[in-house]
Amino acid sequence: MKLQKAKFECCSRPLRGWNVCSVINGRPIQGRSPRLQGVTMLELLIVMAIIAVLAGILIPTVERVKLAARSNECAGKLREIGIGLSNYFVDHGTTFPTMVAARESKDQDDPAIDTVLLPYVKDEYLFECPGDHEGIFQKTGSSYLWNSLINGQRMGNMDLLGLTKMESGIPTVSDKENFHKHVGDGVNILYADGHVTRGLQLIVGQN
Repeated sequence: MKLQKAKFECCSRPLRGWNVCSVINGRPIQGRSPRLQGVTMLELLIVMAIIAVLAGILIPTVERVKLAARSNECAGKLREIGIGLSNYFVDHGTTFPTMVAARESKDQDDPAIDTVLLPYVKDEYLFECPGDHEGIFQKTGSSYLWNSLINGQRMGNMDLLGLTKMESGIPTVSDKENFHKHVGDGVNILYADGHVTRGLQLIVGQN
């Protein structure tokens, strides 16, 4: 029995990405070229440039979202302080407490928002604004300022320097500073009717 010899020929026109290197009995055998078609340096640089552009867009956006979340958390804490005031009214009628606007140090033995209202809120950290990175809370006991102009006034019969008697327009507690500059000027303010919004800071005396 005679074995038929296989014929091997080199293909003169290799396919793109393939090298038809031989023909056996008239049938072409295709194989990958040893030189694989990989990512070029130009393509890699383009991908890296796209990633850099996306990072430049996304990172500031994520940071703004985080800062906005801190401002919202601060507003939430002010609302809880408002609830603490309501709890205080249960024991003291509807009369606002008499407190200093702020203490310069926790060592001062003055009635302040973080001492007088502490029994009516969950814990002392409610008085720490999440945007307070200056250590004001640690030093004074509170990131928030009490409007001492309403000391001793009664809900339903309030008066702010003769300017307004409307509880929705009379501030009670506010940020001591603009801890949230990224959202604009002003500070977060709790009003006598319990709502919180941003507005211009009311400057009051220490007593």
